[in-house]
Amino acid sequence: MSETRRRRIEERIARIKDALAKIGGLRPGTLTRQYKDPQAKSGPYWQVSYTRAMKSRTEYVRPERVADIRKQIAAYKRFKKLIEEWIDLSIEASKLTMQIDKNKGSG
Repeated sequence: MSETRRRRIEERIARIKDALAKIGGLRPGTLTRQYKDPQAKSGPYWQVSYTRAMKSRTEYVRPERVADIRKQIAAYKRFKKLIEEWIDLSIEASKLTMQIDKNKGSG
């Protein structure tokens, strides 16, 4: 069972690596629509807010760039999710390998 599970983990890690190789531009943050006059909801504009290297930043986004920024933010979220899954699987694989080695040594 452990060997089979370890093989499945290695196959999933290989698929994660392939998916990571296909990810395009990355951008952390949140894209929001703001208003110069929030009460009247007039003067709308877009901004992206993010924290990087422990510094919070907010940047204006031109309307024609909104779709691209959305794609970059979605790609970043996918990247983070894949990396977290890879780490979790790697930890599990390491534990299984140690268990398999221990069982071989005592057999």
